[in-house]
Amino acid sequence: QVQLVESGGGLVQPGGSLRLSCAASGFSSGYYPIGWFRQAPGKEREGVSCIGSSDASTYYAEAVRGRFTISRDNAKNTVYLQMNSLKPEDTAVYYCAVPTGSDYNCLEKADFGSWGQGTQVTVSS
Repeated sequence: QVQLVESGGGLVQPGGSLRLSCAASGFSSGYYPIGWFRQAPGKEREGVSCIGSSDASTYYAEAVRGRFTISRDNAKNTVYLQMNSLKPEDTAVYYCAVPTGSDYNCLEKADFGSWGQGTQVTVSS
């Protein structure tokens, strides 16, 4: 059974950093793309970043490009999202997920499933 567990969220001041973790169980995450998404109160869930499987290619939403970095540690079956220069508009619950099929758009939530429970990130002074 595929299971994803997010952790690492918290309260941080603007300009600060956090590193989120997405721990996978029930499958080897190194063989699957993993996407990070976020949902702010009253807003739709949106794609943040995605990492491929075989070539570990990475993709970022325009709003986070240059500030966030996605990476994976296959030995730990974990994908990370390093978030730097955080802004108040980055406040959201962050989720990781895997594509439901082989044809997917990396930042499209409808193409992903097996969502974790999410981890809250709050950027505030």
